[in-house]
Amino acid sequence: METEIPAMLAARQQVRPERFTFHSSRMRMKRVVKEELAAMDAESDRCALELSDARVDVLGYACLVAIMAMGHGYHRVSEKRLQAHTAANGADAPVITSAGALVDALKVIGARRIAVVAPYMKPLTELVVDYIRNEGYEVVDWRALEIPDNLEVGRHDPARLPGIVAQMNTADVDAIVLSACVQMPSLPAVAKVEAMTGKPVITASIATTYAILRQLDLEPVVPGAGALLSGAY
Repeated sequence: METEIPAMLAARQQVRPERFTFHSSRMRMKRVVKEELAAMDAESDRCALELSDARVDVLGYACLVAIMAMGHGYHRVSEKRLQAHTAANGADAPVITSAGALVDALKVIGARRIAVVAPYMKPLTELVVDYIRNEGYEVVDWRALEIPDNLEVGRHDPARLPGIVAQMNTADVDAIVLSACVQMPSLPAVAKVEAMTGKPVITASIATTYAILRQLDLEPVVPGAGALLSGAY
């Protein structure tokens, strides 16, 4: 959340007049396991309240797997509850989750069949895949990179991603989810994977940035951020 999304908004400032400020409140989590994710999600209410003190225009909840691990459709529950906290604080602001942004972005680009790369352990990745399938998409192929430590997820080298995708079945998919995780870096590899596969590539960060810009009623354009933010949608 604190790397690629601000980087995309900063890149947009080079081609469009709007300027952004970025505010964050953190939920604690060290190991990417279901128990810590549930405890982390419980802190989201505090975070929404803290951020609403700054009278922000939109809030983004960045941890995709924390939402998807809570059960089918939970992004809708979370977004509604967290927005209610901002309203109760006299600073009503829309809330976007990266989980909801990702499934909505697939609809925007017209994708039905997808391939997914995720940094999580296999059981958590299976929860993510099942969540996406429940939203009406066919996950043709997926890879779990099995990185349990949260800090190591953020240190994963995005230059590895094209090679990982090259080993997957992408011939019959409509789109590739290059990172089903805002934390795992992927932006430097997006253009390469799009060129390599001929498929649109989205990530949790790209989808969240798109959703933020749409919620702000701004043109969803960011240079170098793949098909979704090319201006075509």
